[in-house]
Amino acid sequence: MSIAILQPVLIPDLHDIAVMKAADTVIIQDSETWSRKGRTHRALIRTPEGTEYLNVPVISADKKKEIRNVRINQDENWIEPILRSFKFNYSNSVYYDFYETEIASLFLDGGEFEYLISFSNHIKSRLFEFLEIKDEIKAEFQLSSEMPAYDSDPDKLSEILGDDIYFQEHDARHYQRQGSNKRKLPFSHPRYRQHFDGFEPYCCLLDLLFQYGPESFRVIDKV
Repeated sequence: MSIAILQPVLIPDLHDIAVMKAADTVIIQDSETWSRKGRTHRALIRTPEGTEYLNVPVISADKKKEIRNVRINQDENWIEPILRSFKFNYSNSVYYDFYETEIASLFLDGGEFEYLISFSNHIKSRLFEFLEIKDEIKAEFQLSSEMPAYDSDPDKLSEILGDDIYFQEHDARHYQRQGSNKRKLPFSHPRYRQHFDGFEPYCCLLDLLFQYGPESFRVIDKV
């Protein structure tokens, strides 16, 4: 048996999908303290210069709370800049016009959400539908806040659950507690056609969706 120990993210990337596919159980650490260095509130996209993060603002008073209790700062105008960024950076992508209305609607929905994690779950659910990958992830998902026995130490959590193998997020040492016994996923990021010269790995799934649309499975099958 194997587990994946992940924090909530605004929009998953291909490594997140690979970890979910490799695990029998996915623990979502919604009871950990929010960190500005994490991906709960931001997602990496492709730009002409390389990459940049899209950001959803959070209420300042919530920044020391557990992730599940962090609220979106709806007093800020954050949706329009994100939609402008999509248009500027992805309008030349093959499937941008096909998904533009759907993705815009998805983020406009964000104005109705109070809690960040609820909004990110909404995005993930819809993206998994667009990419048709729901059935590929067989793992059982558990929130750390709902577990009768949970420990933020990954090694101890693995012992509690009786699992020999566990995976964590990639490059997460600055915001996710790292375990001594974690297993490194044998992951090689698949290269795919991006709309600017060169290739930048670890962009969020929207990068793949805008480029490949219903053919995204050809890339996802490689992880």
